[in-house]
Amino acid sequence: MFRPGLLAGVVVAVGGGGVAFGSELEGLGAAVVALPVGDDEEAMAAAVAAAGPVDVLVHDLRPSFGRGGPDGFTAAVDGAWIATRAVATTAFLPAERGGRITLVAPAPAADDPHAAAARAAVENLARTLSTEWARFGVRVVAVTPGMSTTDAELVSVAAYLASPAGDYFSGCVLSLGAV
Repeated sequence: MFRPGLLAGVVVAVGGGGVAFGSELEGLGAAVVALPVGDDEEAMAAAVAAAGPVDVLVHDLRPSFGRGGPDGFTAAVDGAWIATRAVATTAFLPAERGGRITLVAPAPAADDPHAAAARAAVENLARTLSTEWARFGVRVVAVTPGMSTTDAELVSVAAYLASPAGDYFSGCVLSLGAV
């Protein structure tokens, strides 16, 4: 779908355990760095610093959310915030070089209100940070998959947002499929 080498020279940090994103982005030429999973802020900051100049963060909340419930909500949202803050404060803000952040929310679940809360938290985080960090050139986008959205579709959206076309998006929610 994308031209080979589209992401050549782009360093992408992948957080939240979203391994599906790494290989596809590497296939487009990006240098991919897997961030640790969990709530250890020092380990996250150290991993980002070791990665060098990160250009893009793709953080997938779905693995941390797991089967949902309040524990899934807390793990997913806290993990997203810890990774986002580490990448922004280590790679984007100090050098005022800008960057892109894509936050992938969990799918909706009719029987779990925590999924809806996590999706709303991701949307709010993207909208708020895009305003707060706009002066530094940081663009934040939330992606909310539908019930039948595939990993391949999410990876394509993440690749698109990491490409030069992603410069046109910030503070928005890209809703995929039926919600």
